[in-house]
Order: sequence, then C-alpha cells, then structure tokens
Amino acid sequence: MICSTDITNLKTNILDKIGQRIIVKGSLGRNKSFEKEATIEKAYSNIFTVKYDEGARNATYSYTDILTRTVEVQVLNGDTYCPLIPPEEQVVKKRMKA
Repeated sequence: MICSTDITNLKTNILDKIGQRIIVKGSLGRNKSFEKEATIEKAYSNIFTVKYDEGARNATYSYTDILTRTVEVQVLNGDTYCPLIPPEEQVVKKRMKA
C-alpha cells in the first residue's frame, strides 16, 4: 500500500536529483519493454519530467508510477547506477496445515 509519506519522500528524493543522469525502464505492453538514458529536468507536485538522450524527447512520469513499479528509475552515483527505490522484498508464504 502506498502512503502519503512514501510519495512525499520520493518527491524530496527526486527534487534532490534534478539534473542527474538516470536510466528509465518500463513496459510497452505485449512483452515489450524499454530502457533509456535520461536526465531529470523538473519536479512538480504530482509528476516529474525527464529528457531522453536520444531524440531530445521529454517524458512525464508520476510518483505513483515509481512506487507501483510501473516504471523503474536508476540514478547514476559515480560510475554505477543505483535504484531510486530499493527492490521489493520477496515474501515467502508458508502453507498452513489443515
């Protein structure tokens, strides 16, 4: 479940990273996906914009796109890219005996 504090923390995190290089990964449907390098340009109350390297095209994403993992964003930290939000923990469900 997404809490308002999660969105607020993500907004602050993205505001701190304006101008940084990122990799955006997402789905195009029907088993097609994309991965593109971009730069975070601006952050607004509900969305943020990125500028892709190829074609000088802009795109807009909502903070819930990131939190629901519809889009994955990795930020350049020195020489490596790190996820903007940590990967989801896998929860192992145990069967109850009947």
